[in-house]
Amino acid sequence: MPVIVKTVLLLAASNLFMTFAWYGHLKNLSSKPWYIAALASWGIAFFEYMIQVPANRIGYGQLSLAQLKILQEVITLSLFIPFSMLYMKEGFKLDFVWAALCMVGAVYFMFRH
Repeated sequence: MPVIVKTVLLLAASNLFMTFAWYGHLKNLSSKPWYIAALASWGIAFFEYMIQVPANRIGYGQLSLAQLKILQEVITLSLFIPFSMLYMKEGFKLDFVWAALCMVGAVYFMFRH
């Protein structure tokens, strides 16, 4: 499997954990004290880091640090929008489209040679 594919897949998996760690408690633990949510988030974030660190180490040989970062941001937005709409039950916003278009520009500038 090509390095870029491994990196993207691992970053996507890592980001899924990150999204739940950062925002899942807003739905699932909203009636609990904040420190319970923080502990739960830290527990989830452990798995995020166990995937994210190898992903960046694998990708860094063929991608620059800036490319890894913008790749992670694109993955974040790509996963956050469905998470927001499907899991958190928030509606679609046209701003999602504009943000995605800005990310396309960011990817272009980070990956051009």
